[in-house]
Amino acid sequence: MTTTEHERMGRIVRFVTYNTQFCTGLDGRTDVDRIAGEIRDADVLCLQEIDRHWKRTGYVDQAREIVKHFPDYYWAYGPGLDVDTSLLDETGRVINRRRQFGNMVLARWPLLTVRNHLLPKLNLRTSLSLQRAALETVVDLPDGPCRIVSVHLAHAAQSEREIQIERLLSILHAAPNDGGAWSGTDYPECWGLDGPPQSQPRRTIAMGDYNMVPGSAEYTQICSPVGPSHGPLSTCDGLIDMWVAFGNGLTEGATFDQDEQPRRLDYAFTTNELAGRIQKIWVEQTATGSDHKPLWVELAL
Repeated sequence: MTTTEHERMGRIVRFVTYNTQFCTGLDGRTDVDRIAGEIRDADVLCLQEIDRHWKRTGYVDQAREIVKHFPDYYWAYGPGLDVDTSLLDETGRVINRRRQFGNMVLARWPLLTVRNHLLPKLNLRTSLSLQRAALETVVDLPDGPCRIVSVHLAHAAQSEREIQIERLLSILHAAPNDGGAWSGTDYPECWGLDGPPQSQPRRTIAMGDYNMVPGSAEYTQICSPVGPSHGPLSTCDGLIDMWVAFGNGLTEGATFDQDEQPRRLDYAFTTNELAGRIQKIWVEQTATGSDHKPLWVELAL
């Protein structure tokens, strides 16, 4: 590696993914400040289960409240569930308000483009089934643009997760070729007044709550095949499980514990370009702000 390459990889960037359970901890207390305090040291944040205007969380816009703790960060919110909860004032004027449940990305560096992808959904009849989404951003990291995706997959049915993963992988693989949010060179002058289209990088980090366990059919969809001694391996179409790539055991690193059954449900997947940049990865087991634990990754960029 040349000196210039060493210099480019000299900065440690800290990523975190956290399913916040609408900022409600196992103690039943909803506290946005507590969640923000547990992740304040991150450079790039992928959050899931952020409420906006729900009765259960006091009709608070949690996205706006979280952003107050990160005034120097760029951010985007992408709802999965989005329904009406508008009000009429005393004069009968409509106060438009949406009851939303979705994902966020926050970063120290600009989000060059943002796309919110709705994932396939099944009607499971009696089981709760929510519209899920993947919030795709292109973050201008210190060593160049990278696609950062905050992901939340279905909790109730494997069949639903499988079709969501199929769609997610299609989105991730197509992005370098589809041009991203906008592309092209032949367009009217007014379209370029604010700058030209941004190129769509191949390298990607897709972090979030996948609601699956290691070794499951859904897991194998994402990072197949599995080597007999080295765990999940990447193919040209697969992603790399950063937890295992750093040398951890496949079933270690539980991020969710229900009925004394610890499970790894939250993941950080990446493309080949970044697999060798991992410096540290861990689950913060002392966090109490949600029923999940935050997963942290440090990369040399």
